[in-house]
Amino acid sequence: MYRLRLALASLASRRFTALLTVLAIALSVMLLLAVERVRTEARTSFASTISGTDLVVGARSGPVNLLLYTVFRIGDATSNVRWDSFQRYAHHPRVRWAIPLALGDSHRGYRVLGTSQAYFDHYRYGQRQPLRLAEGRSFAGDPFEVVLGAEVARALHYRLGDRLVLAHGIAAVSLLKHDDKPFQVVGILAPTGTPVDRTLHVPLSGIEAMHADWQQGVPARGSARISADQARQMDLTPGSITAFLLGLDTPLATFALQREINNDPAEPLLAILPGVALQALWTLMGTAEQALFVISLCVVLTGLVGMLTAILASLGERRREMAILRSVGARPWHIAGLLVSEALLLTLAGILAGLGLLYLGLLAGRGLLQAKYGLTLSLGLPGPHEWLLLGGILLAALVLGSVPAWRAYRQSLADGLSIRS
Repeated sequence: MYRLRLALASLASRRFTALLTVLAIALSVMLLLAVERVRTEARTSFASTISGTDLVVGARSGPVNLLLYTVFRIGDATSNVRWDSFQRYAHHPRVRWAIPLALGDSHRGYRVLGTSQAYFDHYRYGQRQPLRLAEGRSFAGDPFEVVLGAEVARALHYRLGDRLVLAHGIAAVSLLKHDDKPFQVVGILAPTGTPVDRTLHVPLSGIEAMHADWQQGVPARGSARISADQARQMDLTPGSITAFLLGLDTPLATFALQREINNDPAEPLLAILPGVALQALWTLMGTAEQALFVISLCVVLTGLVGMLTAILASLGERRREMAILRSVGARPWHIAGLLVSEALLLTLAGILAGLGLLYLGLLAGRGLLQAKYGLTLSLGLPGPHEWLLLGGILLAALVLGSVPAWRAYRQSLADGLSIRS
């Protein structure tokens, strides 16, 4: 106990340097734990971008590519799926619900998704959370209605009742626009932190109506053009869609239906399990995740090296102090223990301050992270992995603190009492 009191008194006599060292360690610990929590939550959020869906079905390509354009709205399908194929599997005896997806258009850089009411009824994200409307309603029968994702409405300042024009293709700036068939905003979804927030949702009939007078990717001209009112009177059943999602009546049927779809003799289709494909995609991104973790570890090491530097730099000034302690009976290992205790006290204070800064940051920023990125950072106590990291920091401090302790141990009483010119 006396060694602890002596270490505290020694640090108090050098309080300014000690406080700077504690601050450096605290900031590095806060960064490490914040990165670890964000990393863990990002993995969880990524894996829960879509939940409750048993199979994602599209044209035969690759599992990751299919996942990217159906769930994350990235890239394009290699081919479409015939409407009769969708209908066949939508009415399969093991299928409980089916959601059609039609992609290919955009609005000011945001993707447009053609779908049905089943999308709002059955699509789930996170821990099987349903989509909620912050304002307005979903589709009510008119083909020229649009339900906006939260980010689209916020970034483009749209309100209920606004009218907007969709563009052909997915370029941020498109010269081919469906300006003769504007859509009206009837609903705005609540934030989800998923690609749903960056999507404009329109009925499948709206996708067909927009392209009713288009041929080979270009609009008709003159008398061949079809107005919005004329399109409403047409049969707007789609001939094909981009992909579809399936929910089954029992998980036990998943693999059997997957094999059936993948071996469909009528059309080359690919059915994937979204959880498996998400894991494969996250593996591809794992290098960046690990790099972020390594950088935060390097920051912590920098803080500890700063502590080591401060203690080593003070040894020259404290030679007389060490000699006096030796002269009143302190053993060399007492001196070494004093310096190790100082290193551990500085590190422990830095860890506690870092935890305090972390929770203050979580309280201040967790609402923004949830709204914009869908990251729900826990305010709970550190988990086992975080405690392991903190224990590793203390162990590193013990190792680094032994360096100045060993140097002090080797110093002699005569060397400490001698005054050098």
